[in-house]
Amino acid sequence: MTTSVTIVIAARNEAMNISACIESVRWADEILVVEDGSSDNTVALAEKAGATVIANPFVTIGLQRNAAIERAKSEWILVIDADERASPALAEEVSNVITAPRFDAYRVPRRNFFLGAEVRHGGWDSDKPIRLFRSLIRYNGSRVHEHVEVSGEVGELESALTHEPYPTLHSWFAKLSRYSEWWAQDRYDHGRRTRMASVIFRPKFRFLSMFIFRGGWMDGARGALLAGMASVSVFAKYARLWEKGKR
Repeated sequence: MTTSVTIVIAARNEAMNISACIESVRWADEILVVEDGSSDNTVALAEKAGATVIANPFVTIGLQRNAAIERAKSEWILVIDADERASPALAEEVSNVITAPRFDAYRVPRRNFFLGAEVRHGGWDSDKPIRLFRSLIRYNGSRVHEHVEVSGEVGELESALTHEPYPTLHSWFAKLSRYSEWWAQDRYDHGRRTRMASVIFRPKFRFLSMFIFRGGWMDGARGALLAGMASVSVFAKYARLWEKGKR
């Protein structure tokens, strides 16, 4: 039995993840993978797993998802990433919700894992992006922290996606440079500027917020690592924004 929803997955060089991701949503009526020039066998694996692959030049991940949504056959869209997995419980809840919807969009909680264990504190526990919505809705064009543009009240599902964004520290550092540059350029293009005080103090505040005030210390060494990584990320973003204002 299939559920009348289109799955949208934006993926590039995700050969390690794409097959398992698609397998976890095989209950959907349609699975669309949108990609841009993968150099591994992401495309072949996605097609073998039963997905329809759409090639689209990358500008932002939100616009990648929009390109797939434009092609969707279903009235409802469920967006997932290649490093996420859906459960049978989520499949059942999605089916029930779209049969008698109360809202046009729904948040889907995520259980986040880092270095082999679930992270339950530090802010990761409140991760609930909008992922289920009607196919007339679209993402904005932000390069970082893209979001669905919804007017009106948003519902929330109970069943969660599982998510492992950084299987290794290497994978996090590989993304740091790209994402911090995108973040700084977006802010700079919108007239945002910053002072050196933000470069110095904001990273410290982020570490304290995650590790102390939001309970990251209860996740032990992983909580300390994540708070430190978040602090480094904030430093990189504001340092780059400061640099752009000095050119």
